[in-house]
Amino acid sequence: MRLIPAAALAALSLASLGQAQPQSQAAEPAFTPEGFRAHVEFLSHDLLEGRDTGTRGYDIAARYVATRFQSLGLKPGAGDSWYQQVPFALANLGSEAPRVTIGGRTFTHGQEVLVGPTALEANQSVEGPVVFVGYGLDSPANGFNDYRGLDVRGKIVATLSGVPMGTPSEMGAHLNAEKGRMAEKNGAIGTITIPTRADHERRPWARRVELSKGPSMNWIGQDGRAFSRAPGIRTGATLDTAAAEALFAGSRRSLSAILDEAALEGGKPKGFTLKPTVKIERQSEISRISSPNVLAVMPGSDPQLANEYVVLMAHLDHEGVDPDLQGDKIYNGAMDNATGTATLLEVARAMAASGTRPKRSILFAAVTAEEDGLLGSEYLARHPVVGNGKVVGVVNLDMPVLLYDFQDVIAFGADHSTLGPIVARAVGQANVKLSPDPLPQENLFTRSDHYRFVQAGVPSVFLMTGFGAEGGAKFRDFLATHYHKPSDQTDLPFDWNAAAKFARINYLIANEIANAPEAPRWYADSFFGQAVGGSQPRATRAR
Repeated sequence: MRLIPAAALAALSLASLGQAQPQSQAAEPAFTPEGFRAHVEFLSHDLLEGRDTGTRGYDIAARYVATRFQSLGLKPGAGDSWYQQVPFALANLGSEAPRVTIGGRTFTHGQEVLVGPTALEANQSVEGPVVFVGYGLDSPANGFNDYRGLDVRGKIVATLSGVPMGTPSEMGAHLNAEKGRMAEKNGAIGTITIPTRADHERRPWARRVELSKGPSMNWIGQDGRAFSRAPGIRTGATLDTAAAEALFAGSRRSLSAILDEAALEGGKPKGFTLKPTVKIERQSEISRISSPNVLAVMPGSDPQLANEYVVLMAHLDHEGVDPDLQGDKIYNGAMDNATGTATLLEVARAMAASGTRPKRSILFAAVTAEEDGLLGSEYLARHPVVGNGKVVGVVNLDMPVLLYDFQDVIAFGADHSTLGPIVARAVGQANVKLSPDPLPQENLFTRSDHYRFVQAGVPSVFLMTGFGAEGGAKFRDFLATHYHKPSDQTDLPFDWNAAAKFARINYLIANEIANAPEAPRWYADSFFGQAVGGSQPRATRAR
């Protein structure tokens, strides 16, 4: 199909889209490598200085996205504005390094322990007895009951990182992300994390120290306080081997024996009370900033369905500038996530260019502060902009690795809801296969913005380019060499035709969700169908 010229796109308005054509009469819009590349090259240019949340570079990127939305004839998504301003509390460590004292022996942050800043308390000293609780999972219905028989009220809990080997990928990612809330529910006041051997191998201690140098951020609620999903958990620390051995000194089982058991398939070390008490001390310098989610709406054409919204979402932020780096100091974030934002813009363009509004409304969202903990998406999920409507499904667009002509994709979340068949049809039209998660240890399902909507009970899907053929080697090389590094920029060997294919697949998914006879529903036999809320009745999986 001929691509509508840019001048014609700029002239499009919602009025011109007002008379919805029958779906069968609408030809599929075209996706070009040139259109995709143009967005990525602008958004990842040095002039935007890495698009860090709350910076001028991010605001320029936000303005770019808003003007693209405006040119397509979309409506502002935050009342009469394109911007949903998100207030943040930003915490940096004070001049004195945090300390963890274990049984009278003191360890310093950045050496044998890691203690990040907190926006909840400027000056903090928390002391208490410690109970080892295995992996710290409290989900008896799924076979995890680590708190059974243990009294952790008013105490600090020590947990192994991650989940038992062999736990299904998406279930494990969700349970791992809920550990703080599980600890709070059982009455704990703090958490200590002890990396497993597999976790140490995946992320060596030196890399953890490097990643711990940044600030902590929380969005601010209407009560003026920094939001926390587990406010009863006042403090936390991660221990390297020497500090962890001090914590287990004199206990009935050695740390080595526990790590041996955790290394076994399905290994679930049992909990018990530890002998030393622990004190965690830190000082945080807290300031306030704001940064916008950029939102646009294409109203649905069906009066009966227009109050149901499909969210198409990508995070706009990246890591900014590190003045302490040698050489290139800018984290341009071409793959992470200029590619996702480019996909968002190209799908929005395609929907506008088709001249056919879908039956349900589409909320296009370029969200902030993903790199700081999925904060912009969480704020959007908890502060909806859809009035009396409701969000019924989410398609998230985050860091497709576009260095090869991918032959398969991983569709996180698809198997848990009626989104699965929709995704299967879309990838089938592109002659692409569906594959299982090749990196379950990375907990990818909970590390991107759709997860905040999953926690709110909304069926969601997130596609990752797959490992088929040359994909695995190129994806792993990107993670090892360029992920969250200044080298993530457009001089990498992008396959822009693959980028156009990725945009087309996500268009097909979003378009079918928006026009389907019924809204997406969790499957009744799915872990998420049982674990999360949501108003939609559960569906029965086709056999």
